[in-house]
Amino acid sequence: MDLHRFTDQWQAERQQLFKSVPPEGRTVRYLDKEFLVYPDTFWPFADSLPLVRHFRIEPGERVLDVGTGSGVIGVFACSKGATRVVGVDINPAAVRSATHNARMHGFAGTMEVLQSDLFESLGDERFDVVTANLPFRNKPAHDVVAMSQWDTDFRTNTRFFEGVGRHLRPGGRIYFVQSNFGEIDAMARLARSAGLLVAELARESIDDTRRQEFIVYEMTLA
Repeated sequence: MDLHRFTDQWQAERQQLFKSVPPEGRTVRYLDKEFLVYPDTFWPFADSLPLVRHFRIEPGERVLDVGTGSGVIGVFACSKGATRVVGVDINPAAVRSATHNARMHGFAGTMEVLQSDLFESLGDERFDVVTANLPFRNKPAHDVVAMSQWDTDFRTNTRFFEGVGRHLRPGGRIYFVQSNFGEIDAMARLARSAGLLVAELARESIDDTRRQEFIVYEMTLA
């Protein structure tokens, strides 16, 4: 089975897993923390590991986490000393999960979670750091759960790069995740078109086969 067929099957199975969570939620262990996920929320997973292990947050910085899911990246940004973290997600189930996890980890006063289609609920607010773990693949998404892994016509990624500069403070930086089975070339073209410099920061594999790798890029305005 080639990589794309294997990934199609694997991602479809994960989407069913997200939908099968009981109404009261399920606890998932991720690094040294536990997170609660409600039904239809993307689970904490290896895709964000290179980001949370390697992104730089200076004490006092303001962080925006786009597509926050269960709030994993935002919670780790809080633990690194950010004074304000905003997590946004279009999925109401993800907003519920991330809000719970921010409170559970003691960051209710630092981390705010908003239901938002990318930047629409942010007004003119700008941030020192923007993090994003968006769907990697240009593939039709039939519901909000599939949208966590597939991006119809790559529209979400395109709109992210068109708008992110308006929410980045001078000297700010973006940490953006992609994968070896995703649209790396398309992402790089969009970033360059937005006037961003792109550098690979780190990558991680699910297992020793290295069949699936996740990559985090650091981006800054040229």
